[in-house]
Amino acid sequence: AGYPINIELEGDDYDELIATAELMRNFINQKNIQGIDELKIDVNKGKPAMEIFVDREKAGGLGVAAGQVGQQLRRAVFGEKAGIYKQDGEDYDINVRFEQGQRETKSALFDQNITFRDQATGRLKDIPLSAVTQRRNTSSFSAIKHRDGKRVVTVYSALAPGFTDAGAIVSQIQSHMDNFEQLPQGVSIDYTGQIEEQNKQMAFLMGAFFTGLGLIMFLLIFQFSSISKPTIIMLAIFLSFIGVFGGILVTGASFVIMMTMVGIISLAGIVVNNGVVLLDYTQLLIDRYQQKHHIEHPQLIPDDIFHDLIIQAGKARLRPVLLTAITTVLGLIPLAIGFNMDFFSLFSEFDPKIYFGGDNVIFWGPLAWAVIYGLLVATFLTLIIVPVLFLMVHQFKGKLLSWFGKHPERKTVIETP
Repeated sequence: AGYPINIELEGDDYDELIATAELMRNFINQKNIQGIDELKIDVNKGKPAMEIFVDREKAGGLGVAAGQVGQQLRRAVFGEKAGIYKQDGEDYDINVRFEQGQRETKSALFDQNITFRDQATGRLKDIPLSAVTQRRNTSSFSAIKHRDGKRVVTVYSALAPGFTDAGAIVSQIQSHMDNFEQLPQGVSIDYTGQIEEQNKQMAFLMGAFFTGLGLIMFLLIFQFSSISKPTIIMLAIFLSFIGVFGGILVTGASFVIMMTMVGIISLAGIVVNNGVVLLDYTQLLIDRYQQKHHIEHPQLIPDDIFHDLIIQAGKARLRPVLLTAITTVLGLIPLAIGFNMDFFSLFSEFDPKIYFGGDNVIFWGPLAWAVIYGLLVATFLTLIIVPVLFLMVHQFKGKLLSWFGKHPERKTVIETP
């Protein structure tokens, strides 16, 4: 995934890219952004190198081609396939090259002979490489990296101890880089590394989230044979996000894209379950009332009686909804606070070795807290907002029918004890 802070400069001139990277590194360091460990450049311009020149006049007189010189050096340093070794049905290539000590010794490399057959006499010849080459020590780039056909230089850094939110730090860098005036023409900046991977994860999880909501909506429409009730439940899901983001904002926790989004997706399932439990029982009471009083359409039920039916359903389903929320929150608290226990030592030594924290809470904590924060708000929404919306939709449908003249007159219902 790369470093948490990974800034790529793309262009054609490698010297210009390295110079710009050094200017940019100094510029960012001057801003004293908290959380940056140490900015580094992935290309070293002063790496020792050796340039080898073929004396074409001597090589031509001795019958040696320039390609033979390059091939001989490449064979000695990088090796050449000499055969295939087979074992247990697997094929392994056999590559032959100089030993490491010889590969790092100039005399061993340039005193080796080029063996070939002279085209004029037909005899074998052995010509030392040193006889047809000249060499010069110099410096060069440690590497030349490419991306999408363009040369790339990367400025990167790890996070300082105690910092985990790379996205916030990169956002600060981007805001400061808007004032960087030393960016040459033809050089572009791209923020990659973990941020790029997180953006991919976010896109995937958002797609999975809305795909799941679409399937849930589809199933709820078939279950209720209605659009209004699934819409109310979907609205409760989005309103439950207030709890997730509000909790993160109040506590100052980091928004970990992968696990927080997985928590939000899990929360959607719980909210849907509670909403279905409440509305399904409410609809059951409405159907019973219609059957008892021979009412063909729910809009013919008087508003006060409809209101009482909703309250009755809320009272009946209060305990299941609260128990679902309480058990879920209590079950996630050990995961959220990093409660750890060694069951092996508990049964073998009667010592559970309980401790809090560790790597588990770093990974699973954001998921658990997202569900806890969201569920606290979602429970309130299920018990209060969902019934209110259901009553408002009922009243709105009644007004629509009366506006279009399709609402028959309601009959007064007198219930006898």
